[in-house]
Amino acid sequence: MPLGAAGHSLGEFTALVAAGALELAAALRLVRRRGELMQAADASGGMAAVLGLDALMVERALAGTGLVVANDNAPGQVVVSGPLTSFAEATTLLRTAGAKRVIPLRVSGAFHSPAMQAVASDLAAVLAATTFHPLRTPVVANVDAEVHTEASDFRTLLERQVWSPVRWASVMRRLAGEGATLFVEFGAGNVLTGLAKRVLPDARTANVSDPATLEEARNVIR
Repeated sequence: MPLGAAGHSLGEFTALVAAGALELAAALRLVRRRGELMQAADASGGMAAVLGLDALMVERALAGTGLVVANDNAPGQVVVSGPLTSFAEATTLLRTAGAKRVIPLRVSGAFHSPAMQAVASDLAAVLAATTFHPLRTPVVANVDAEVHTEASDFRTLLERQVWSPVRWASVMRRLAGEGATLFVEFGAGNVLTGLAKRVLPDARTANVSDPATLEEARNVIR
């Protein structure tokens, strides 16, 4: 039995399916509606990856720009979000603060920022109408990096998540603090596996995206 589960942003829905809180069909309906609402909320915003600074340094550099930390992914890897009109100024400030690179991301809005609060009430209504089943394993939430054992908590947490930062580095540290030493990523690619290594250099990791990597992961888990 896994010690706990977690998912990055949209992946939190996957984690809740794996943990038994959501049926797959219900999760797909929620994901679709969430995407529709976020897409319609604000097309004038954007996001950028900031390399070489920690989240606190980024937050200080962005003061007064209207941009916020959207993802605290790992030491030296932070994503910011906000109005496109502020990106030129913010990029200059971040580079002055010591950022190695500021890379615009190909997204259609300022996700995980206050711009997404416009969707909160509509998303909350959809979540309120969704059946959540008891969790088979605890889930550490993006919003607060806390261990949750009650599935119903996620009606509020998933609504907050669209306009709050993803505290991924804190999520990983919380899982480690609960005793996790092996982290298995499910899905295409191995981005989260790489982040796990940056946050927790001594952690054992595996990623599962096809039959070959499943077999490799089984050898790590044994």
